Amino acid sequence: MRYGVAHYITIMSTLGHKVKTFLGDSVLRKRILFVLGALAVFRLLASIPIPGVDAARLAEVLSGNQFLGLLNIFSGGGFTNLSIVMIGVAPYITASIIMQLLTIMVPRLKELYHEEGDAGKKKFIQYSRLLVVPLGVIQAIGFLALLSQQEIITHLSGLALVTNIAVIVGGSILLMWIGELITEFGIGNGVSMIIFAGIVSGLPSTVGQWIFAYDASQLPMLLGFILFTLLITAGVVAVTEAERPIPITYAKRVRGSKMFGGTSTYLPLRVNQSGVMPIIFALSFLLFPQMILSFFLGVENPGVQNVVQTVIDLLANPWFYGTFYFVLVVFFTYFYTAVTFDPESISKSLQRGGAFIPGVRPGVSTSDHIGRVVTRITLVGALFLGLIAVLPIGMQAYTGNASFAIGGTALLIVVSVVLDLVKKIDAQVSMREY
Repeated sequence: MRYGVAHYITIMSTLGHKVKTFLGDSVLRKRILFVLGALAVFRLLASIPIPGVDAARLAEVLSGNQFLGLLNIFSGGGFTNLSIVMIGVAPYITASIIMQLLTIMVPRLKELYHEEGDAGKKKFIQYSRLLVVPLGVIQAIGFLALLSQQEIITHLSGLALVTNIAVIVGGSILLMWIGELITEFGIGNGVSMIIFAGIVSGLPSTVGQWIFAYDASQLPMLLGFILFTLLITAGVVAVTEAERPIPITYAKRVRGSKMFGGTSTYLPLRVNQSGVMPIIFALSFLLFPQMILSFFLGVENPGVQNVVQTVIDLLANPWFYGTFYFVLVVFFTYFYTAVTFDPESISKSLQRGGAFIPGVRPGVSTSDHIGRVVTRITLVGALFLGLIAVLPIGMQAYTGNASFAIGGTALLIVVSVVLDLVKKIDAQVSMREY
């Protein structure tokens, strides 16, 4: 018990010291203020609607449509009132997915991203930015066609249609730029922070609706939902924080009369290397085809309409949707880990530093060993993340409430973004302490 109290006091003392360092550092304060200012600008843009919106009809459709509810998450809340940033960062995410898929098929892009340093990565990101424009145009046309079919906006033609497309694509590009500024001059991933801000901004109204619409008969369901939320949060935190240490030993070296090396440490490999990105990628992959298919519903060809309607009905089936969502989360967890984590470069770095894994030969054997370990632990993280992602859909199927599926997805994103942000703030504080 005495050790427990002392340990607790040590943790609180360390936390207090870090908070003091954080508040006393002008650079960190500027970074935080920059993030807050950028998010304030984003929320201001999200409050400016495009012309011709029927607000009552929009609220009615959003309340009972899971597809549009998920679109609202990706737009950072900009879809609530069909703002000028209504498609949010969805084109940028889709462009990133396409470019990273191309690194597997195009060797030159793989060299550009992995082997040419910062200059290569900047050029790779520039290609992604250029791809945002045509994707944004396609998504804007699809959105406007879908909204016209739902009678949410008035029928557009000619100059009005071109103007709205230009405004929507311009808003998405502006939001992409704000996200990149947050990443460069603030703290955290800018795209994730924008999605996070949109989700959090909707919490007060959601809680208010629950309070005003309180019904004693729904108390068991509400308590179950709160318990389920706490369990999901604990699960995401546990998987995100879990690590698999690989022992590392530094060879002894004699320089003059002094001996260096001979120490042992470990290489921490996270169970979930990719964080929240697999969920964002999976949802983007699910939403983009649905939006395109909704656009083709307006085609007068009966054959095309039947095929499109069949696919939309299939995606609306909770069992198929949940299974497909689970498979996509697992796939993108492996895919994003493979793109961002390179065992060969780690093996080379260890060899250059005179370090080795006990029982494993340096070079190719080391990279193969690290790759096998990452593959095994990623399977655990991918399956758990996929299971956590589809559990809210199961709750929706059981209760008949579509907000459970949307709320569960939003919760996953919020928890993962907060954990990532806390780690980056802690890294900034630790760097300044040293």
